[in-house]
Amino acid sequence: MEFLVNIRITWPEAMDPGLKAAVSEEERGRAAELAASGHLVRMWRVPGRTENWGLWRAADPTELHTVISGLPVWPWMDVTVHALAAHPVDPGPAV
Repeated sequence: MEFLVNIRITWPEAMDPGLKAAVSEEERGRAAELAASGHLVRMWRVPGRTENWGLWRAADPTELHTVISGLPVWPWMDVTVHALAAHPVDPGPAV
């Protein structure tokens, strides 16, 4: 299944800068692993915000939840998920 996922990150104002840097670095590494495994297909940044939209793949919503809730930034994330279905006039993937 494919899912369009919006992730908004809200870092605590009093968060230790070293912890934030470490969590951010760990997040980038985990995202690379998820891309390599085919779960994270595409990712777009929302300019000027700590927010992104991504195209994700998982066997079902439960697997997607397991994948996303395992992200290092999970405690500071607000996530919205939209399950996607095939459309009869879909021209196919962009090249």
